[in-house]
Amino acid sequence: MGATKGSGTQERTGQRRAARAEAKTRGGGAGKRRASRRGGAPGGAVEADPVWAEYRRTGDLELRNRLMERYLPLVRATAERIRRRLPQSVELGDLESAGIFGLRDAIEGFDLQRGVKFETYCTTRVRGAILDELRSIDWVPRLVRTRANQLDKAMHDLEADLGRQPTDRELAARLGLELSELDAVVKEATAVNVVSLSESWPGAEEEERAVRKLDVLEDRRQHRPLEQLHHRDFLAVAARSLTPKERLILLLYYFEEMTMREIGLTLGLSESRVCQLHTRIMNKLREQFERSRCDLLG
Repeated sequence: MGATKGSGTQERTGQRRAARAEAKTRGGGAGKRRASRRGGAPGGAVEADPVWAEYRRTGDLELRNRLMERYLPLVRATAERIRRRLPQSVELGDLESAGIFGLRDAIEGFDLQRGVKFETYCTTRVRGAILDELRSIDWVPRLVRTRANQLDKAMHDLEADLGRQPTDRELAARLGLELSELDAVVKEATAVNVVSLSESWPGAEEEERAVRKLDVLEDRRQHRPLEQLHHRDFLAVAARSLTPKERLILLLYYFEEMTMREIGLTLGLSESRVCQLHTRIMNKLREQFERSRCDLLG
């Protein structure tokens, strides 16, 4: 009786093991079929590509160029994503040119047996090539730019927390710096920002109608048109209150740069008389100016 029970138990155990083995076999077959439908393991599509296979076998430059043309959209997409965080002075074409070198290196260094999708590997290499190019043309040291970014982030965080612009002491405490060290960091950060005068104002859609910053730059060497107009109008009003002799004295003294004595000889007057007339003229103009200013303000 005991022998019979033992043999039955062993038989049931063997049946369960056989069922588990069959299930594993079926599951493995289904997994292989699903992988086959998906194109196999990551990179399997690349391994099955005849162009990739032939290029790996021969290293032919024409085949490499065909592969580069195939993956050029990856370069443009990566360059556009990086371009969104850069100033307008950085050209998209320059980023794409740097990315093409990264694409070439990615094609030459890609290992078909690693089981990695080429798009993933290529995007990383292209992005790295673009960032390397940006660092090489950046005239600001990397440490200075990092500090400038930290300063900008701390400033925005404190404004959000405090609801106002932070003081220098609060900003220095957030960065863990002394006030003297903060001054040095602020001076360095000020030199980081460079503005291109050829850059268009944000929102300009049509290139031919875009307004450049150079077009609205103030020329401090020239007089302001509105001030010139006010000055001319005031002189016209002031001149109407003067006699011809008084206007001549001002003309000779301020425009012809003659002395009081020379003016007196010209007009047949003594030097002291010319000085008296000049003083009276200036008082008259001063009163005229005060009345005009009161009229404008009132």
